[in-house]
Amino acid sequence: MDRMNRPTPPSTAYLDHLVAETAGRRAALAGAAYGGAAGTGTARPDVGAPADLVAAVEQAADRLEPELAEIVRRLHEHPEPAFEEHQSAATLVEVLARHGVEAELGAHGVPTAFRAEFGDPAGPTIAICAEYDALPGIGHACGHNVIAASGVGAFLALHEVLTSGDPFGGAAGSASGVVPAGRVVLLGTPAEEGHSGKEVLARNGALEGIDAAIMVHPYGLDVADQVWLGRRLLTWTFTGRPAHASAQPYMGRNALDAATLAYHGIGLLRQQMPPVDRVHATIAEGGTRPSIITERAVVHLYARSKYPDTLRDLSRRLDDIARGAALMTGTEVEITWDDGAHPSLPVRTNDTLTERWVSAQRRRGRDPLPAGVLSETLAASTDFGNVSFRIPGIHPLVQVSAPDVALHTAEFAAAAATPAAVAAAVDSAAGLAATALDYLCDAGLRAAVHEEFAAQGGPVDVVRYFD
Repeated sequence: MDRMNRPTPPSTAYLDHLVAETAGRRAALAGAAYGGAAGTGTARPDVGAPADLVAAVEQAADRLEPELAEIVRRLHEHPEPAFEEHQSAATLVEVLARHGVEAELGAHGVPTAFRAEFGDPAGPTIAICAEYDALPGIGHACGHNVIAASGVGAFLALHEVLTSGDPFGGAAGSASGVVPAGRVVLLGTPAEEGHSGKEVLARNGALEGIDAAIMVHPYGLDVADQVWLGRRLLTWTFTGRPAHASAQPYMGRNALDAATLAYHGIGLLRQQMPPVDRVHATIAEGGTRPSIITERAVVHLYARSKYPDTLRDLSRRLDDIARGAALMTGTEVEITWDDGAHPSLPVRTNDTLTERWVSAQRRRGRDPLPAGVLSETLAASTDFGNVSFRIPGIHPLVQVSAPDVALHTAEFAAAAATPAAVAAAVDSAAGLAATALDYLCDAGLRAAVHEEFAAQGGPVDVVRYFD
């Protein structure tokens, strides 16, 4: 009996995650989500920064509303795609300069990235990430203009309060005697859409010396924690042998047949994929003339999954599909992963920091939904996931549109320029600033943040994860 290979053993990774998450939910039922009843914002008054400092940074964010509205408008009117955000980055650097903050444009080897910071790098350091790239042809349909305004606003609010009087880390503390220590970094991170700009920056040293990172994303609801899928790009290039399709078809090897078989293979694989895995593909090249057996066919794919290890398993299954299609058709296949873009891991949310975000947003009259309320099928991807597997981080969502308006649509692009978008930017600036202040002021909170991160598995070697 000729047995070429044997069934591959199924990965248990998805079931392992389900078991762990079920145990976590069971434990969470002992108390209300994020430490208190919805709408109170006062569940843990002993945690975080002193109330007078928090109030000061939130009021500073409110005073920035005209300039945050300007950022929202100017970036929306002049959308720039990945790595072409020259005007957008210059606008944000200009706003910082008005407040006496010098930013480095072209930071970490990326011309449209920027970095600003203040404080003592010897102490704890928290970064606020700002995105500002747009989608080709549809503009700010992901609302990155709102992200930019939120990040700049949070940084400037902290800068105003913590550098007034004596320098940050000096006597500019609160009436309680608590003095924040450490450093705040604002990272302008281009090319989130399809190019994993944060991974480029990270590989160029942007996260060195940074202990935690925070940002916010616009959406159709206020959500504290929602699933963000890991994502990889894949290209299959099938090469066959051309032949006259009528006179001598048997002398050819049809690359389009291989691409078609592989495409159908994806469809058959879906029955065995975990529920939130996603594979979507296009056949970019499929021949030139019907009368010629196709010599070359190209398939572009996105592969997404909820966990890093399930994304790795999905990647291996897709490799097998391509090789199998090539074997069946007598063609050759070249498999190219993440060409021109780095992989994006899922977002690993830090619940300790999320609790502080929720508390801050409740003070603004918002009540973010906890994890598990929205269906996890409503999931996209972001390069912040790569940050969150290096250091603790949060990536909550803030409402700018009606709940039924999807990201990456013309309707969402329109919503990103409304008064609701400006209000979201101001509320998010206040929330990010308060969260950062809590982290800098409360050593116990910082310890809890990093203990949670360690319990989640600690830092991951993102660069070599899929090797």
